[in-house]
Amino acid sequence: MKFSISREALLRPLTLVAGVVERRQTLPVLSNVLIQVEGDQVSLTGTDLEVELIGRTVASQVDQPGAATVPARKLMDICKSLPDQSEIHLAVEDGRAVLRSGRSRFTLSTLPVAEFPNIEDADGSQELSVPRGTLKHLIEATSFAMAQQDVRYYLNGMLIEIQSNLLRTVATDGHRLAMCSRPVEVAVSQSQKLIVPRKGILELSRLLDDSDEPVSLTLGSTHVRAHTGDFTFTSKLIDGKFPDYERVVPRNGDKVLIAERAELRQVLSRTAILSNEKYRGVRLYLEENNLKVMANNPEQEEAEENVAVEYNGTAMEVGFNVGYLVDVLSVLSVDRVQVTLADPNSSALLEEPGGGDALYVVMPMRL
Repeated sequence: MKFSISREALLRPLTLVAGVVERRQTLPVLSNVLIQVEGDQVSLTGTDLEVELIGRTVASQVDQPGAATVPARKLMDICKSLPDQSEIHLAVEDGRAVLRSGRSRFTLSTLPVAEFPNIEDADGSQELSVPRGTLKHLIEATSFAMAQQDVRYYLNGMLIEIQSNLLRTVATDGHRLAMCSRPVEVAVSQSQKLIVPRKGILELSRLLDDSDEPVSLTLGSTHVRAHTGDFTFTSKLIDGKFPDYERVVPRNGDKVLIAERAELRQVLSRTAILSNEKYRGVRLYLEENNLKVMANNPEQEEAEENVAVEYNGTAMEVGFNVGYLVDVLSVLSVDRVQVTLADPNSSALLEEPGGGDALYVVMPMRL
């Protein structure tokens, strides 16, 4: 293998592919990136056995096609540290990868290409195409609510549900739930539900932009694959049953308040400073056209804020984890937020006034 490529042409796909590669690996070859040169095409592959990402770029000159695996982070760091517009010459010599650029020369170890794992091509049961911006919006509106290391492994990911002309994402960690739906032009005979692991969702989001360019999704029984431009992304699916989210969404709330989103977020963030660091609880006192937010901590410190809201129901007190409320107010992009409550023991429903494409459920805390 021997080819030349500009620093910029190599760096963007390499940076994204190296993001998939884990630093601590059970198999040494998993910390490497697989470089394959064919014609004038250079493809870079990174995987952690759960998620695989292939990026493609074009070489400025190919002297000898071939393949090699080299340490992903080291190669990326070398490319980043070279001057802009550098020309990089990469070749395999005596079982090592030699990178030359200007007066610099780096020799990197390689591992056999045959050892590099390949996520098997599962038969795609269904293919569909959706605008990149739509999928990115759905992921960004809900991904914060995914669990991180829950024993209920099916919560450590996101549910993607495909119905005819509708795409929906749902994430929950058991304390809060985020759901977003958007109309898309797809026809499916029966609705499909896939649980994509947390890492897969975060890596997929990095590949998407806000354009209307399509991303094509191939849904298999054990994998989902996405093609966007020069990238092919594959993720294993989590085998499990996602909770029935429709049952979680409270439908009987009669106390509705509307607040300025940015102002409410600032008030909650300030009050949170003096909340209990472990439980992060704040108390909300709801009265006519006013919301009083209070917090205290074991050091007997207290915070109290009042914020004007539109509300004309009965007075009520309820406790919440302030971080969960701030997270929702951070991802909502509208100027005002509507909060619907039933009683101090039932969950709050947050959405844009009149309902938008996203809704959020936050469970209360006993304080």
